[in-house]
Amino acid sequence: MRYFIHLSYKGTNYHGWQLQANARTVQGALNRALSLLLGEEIMTVGAGRTDAGVHAVRFTAHFDSNRYAGLSASRDLVDKLNAMLPGDICIAAICPVADDAHARFDARSRTYKYYIHTRKNPFAAEFSTAIPCALDCEAMNRAAQLLLEYTDFTSFAKLHSQTKTNCCRITKAVWEPTADGLVFTISADRFLRNMVRAIVGTLIDVGRGKITCDGMRRIIEQKNRNKAGNSAPAKGLFLEAIEY
Repeated sequence: MRYFIHLSYKGTNYHGWQLQANARTVQGALNRALSLLLGEEIMTVGAGRTDAGVHAVRFTAHFDSNRYAGLSASRDLVDKLNAMLPGDICIAAICPVADDAHARFDARSRTYKYYIHTRKNPFAAEFSTAIPCALDCEAMNRAAQLLLEYTDFTSFAKLHSQTKTNCCRITKAVWEPTADGLVFTISADRFLRNMVRAIVGTLIDVGRGKITCDGMRRIIEQKNRNKAGNSAPAKGLFLEAIEY
């Protein structure tokens, strides 16, 4: 049988979601715990990958188990799995799904949030990026709306990646004020490696007055990563939701 597993994690101490040789990853920790608990080798498949240091409020993966039919009916299993996992990974639920259901390919939309604080806040420092200057939120939003007009985001893609296409459909991109800064929300059918952080870094340059809205349009149309801004730090980025 196939199961969806819903989890959240703090990415600070991990080299992202995806399994890597000689690196600590969320997928690696989850595979080991599930395999030990279920008594069979388990290989999870995630809804996508998150970069090193990026967090997830809601992440979904799937796995197959032929020995424990109906295992998701037991809340005890979730509790046991949480007890085995590190404190920065938390399982919310395990649900049976159709045998052809796929955590990655069946996802219709993904939403990320990026947090910035413009005033010193010791409680935000771990999960938000400090930008100690005033930012023009209106200009940042005008520039962000340009993203909805395009589908090729090569200018914000990680260089030398093995991605077959740099095309995505962005459906939402908006900055909103918070008590001590700003939060950026972006939704799309898919995201490229490093894409959100590259977009955020470029939009911060817009907010600082270094790039105009026309300049933002030129950056998108040039399809050249070297023309965009620096990637924003990973610690302020959260995968917020995945829609199926």
